[in-house]
Amino acid sequence: MSVCERLRSLLTAGLSIQHLQVSDESHAHGRGHSLESHFKVVLVSPDFIGLSRVQRHRCVYALLEAPLQEGVHALALHLFSPQEWQESQDLPGSPVCRGGSRQTADES
Repeated sequence: MSVCERLRSLLTAGLSIQHLQVSDESHAHGRGHSLESHFKVVLVSPDFIGLSRVQRHRCVYALLEAPLQEGVHALALHLFSPQEWQESQDLPGSPVCRGGSRQTADES
């Protein structure tokens, strides 16, 4: 099972989900798809109603604890209640990774 599939499986098992998109963004961070280290998650769940942004993130991080300890380097989370999702589907882009694994042409 790929890391992307594992993330989807863990999230689906732990939350009531109305919309889930897990995107592997490793290629945009100099690591390539094969390493599966950078992901964007867009998740809509009624479980988020009444929770702060921090509480939502803590919930997701708890569900994804194992993959995060096993090599997932970055996780861009976009977490919405159904009403929030309906009101705004304008998602910000993922931040630029400044991790030490990316080499410039001079460093090669």
